[in-house]
Amino acid sequence: MADLKKQFEAAAADVQKLTKRPDSEDMLRLYAQYKQATVGDVQGERPGALDFAGRAKYDAWAKLKGTGSTEAMESYVKLVERMKKTYG
Repeated sequence: MADLKKQFEAAAADVQKLTKRPDSEDMLRLYAQYKQATVGDVQGERPGALDFAGRAKYDAWAKLKGTGSTEAMESYVKLVERMKKTYG
């Protein structure tokens, strides 16, 4: 678990170093995996219909409900590795 935590933290730092901004879908996946890994299942009320970005983020996170933090960290690390190849 300690190694995974280090990989997760390194991946979170690597995201900040990407040379191109990931597309919206990848950004939502990143957000949702990160939140699931660090916070757990989605919390709070779903944002209103006019808060498009907030609602999209909430919905992406809600899809991961029940996913354990270890699994979410592993998915996040894999996603960042793929993004480093795609977005530099």
